[in-house]
Amino acid sequence: METSEKFETDIRFVCRGTFVHSTAEEALQILEDALLGVDSEGKIAFIGEGKDLQKLSENFGFSPSAVTQLQQHEFFMPGMIDTHIHASQYSYAGTALDMPLLQWLNTYTFPVESRFRDVEFAKKVYTQVVKRTLRNGTTTACYFATIHTDASLLLGQIANDFGQRALVGKVCMDRNDAVKCYRETSEESQEETYRFIKELLNKKYPLVKPVVTPRFAPSCTEALLAKLGEIAKNNKLHIQSHISENLEEVELVKELFPNSESYTDIYHKCNLLTDKTIMAHGCHLSDEELVLFRKTGAALAHCPNSNISLCSGVLNVRNVLNHKVKLGLGTDMAGGYSPSILDAMRRSLDSSKVLTIQDPEHKTLSFEEVFRLATLGGSQALSLDERTGNFKVGKDFDALRVNVAAPGGPIDLIQNEKPQILLEKFLNLGDDRNIVEVFVAGKKVVPFSEA
Repeated sequence: METSEKFETDIRFVCRGTFVHSTAEEALQILEDALLGVDSEGKIAFIGEGKDLQKLSENFGFSPSAVTQLQQHEFFMPGMIDTHIHASQYSYAGTALDMPLLQWLNTYTFPVESRFRDVEFAKKVYTQVVKRTLRNGTTTACYFATIHTDASLLLGQIANDFGQRALVGKVCMDRNDAVKCYRETSEESQEETYRFIKELLNKKYPLVKPVVTPRFAPSCTEALLAKLGEIAKNNKLHIQSHISENLEEVELVKELFPNSESYTDIYHKCNLLTDKTIMAHGCHLSDEELVLFRKTGAALAHCPNSNISLCSGVLNVRNVLNHKVKLGLGTDMAGGYSPSILDAMRRSLDSSKVLTIQDPEHKTLSFEEVFRLATLGGSQALSLDERTGNFKVGKDFDALRVNVAAPGGPIDLIQNEKPQILLEKFLNLGDDRNIVEVFVAGKKVVPFSEA
């Protein structure tokens, strides 16, 4: 428990009950009968114990009668963080999972993404994906859009309007022979990236920022990759891309970049591996490449649903963690068929158990560990952990109010259970019906406002 020394602040609201979160030291920390206050800026002003209600109310100037009391089967947890999601692929999520990666991109993905030159189509899809992910408890999303600047800017606007914390990337790709109407010249890609960054930053959205987004090495020339690295460095921006997702892709990269030592080396030479870089998948990275990730501070997004659905590979998360590489979870929709990070946690556990079946010496992930990956781990992977990821004084209040016994929900409780059991049941059995409220930076964003 902790309290802030800053008492002269306006308290927006105070909640009392069970809070669960992760810290650097503990994968799961449970705070029972806790009091948490949120100030007028949406930040956590204090965390204390219920027995100290009177003292805290006097110190922080709130009325004890105004405290929101959680019910017996409720708890607050940090908002979930999707470190890799293709907003533009939402329209066909749950279908088109019958091909490996490269064929899948050419047959399904690129033709659909080319439609986003139509801003009205983009508006329909992007509105639905932001609402769906928020309902599923994703308070922070790292989005791939498409090569279309105006539609990508629209995604940023929609995320802002609904109150979601988001990194939004206009996709860059100057190499694509499969769908010729869906690629740019290197000059166009650079110019439109500059325009996208400038216009999105000029909007001054408090929670939405641009992320430099080369799709992946096979769809970009080395000259473009180097230029994008320069743009990211000069503007101090995040970077996102894909790496070592499937073996055919890895071999293609060797052919396209014969002078590079590895897939990771290509990005490193182009200044695309920084402490603000998030690379998706990494199923087939060598230990040497993981060492380079650690040295540069770059992070990985683990996307287990997609890895399995496209038969790409199984990431050894334990090995990544042992290398002390930052790691978060991603849905990778629509390569992954679910928009929920709850699913990503479940598939992470499944994948880890498959590795244990193959090698009994493998240390299987625990549900507490994947809970941390979905929350604090994701914030660390996106270098946002000073703002969000857990319930520490001074951080933004990004949180889910979970009712495990929600009426009409998917979980039946037979007896009174301790908070750790309630959390485990929610992570394994729960869905959006159990997420009764979603807060981002202290603002309630779900249920959605009628205004």
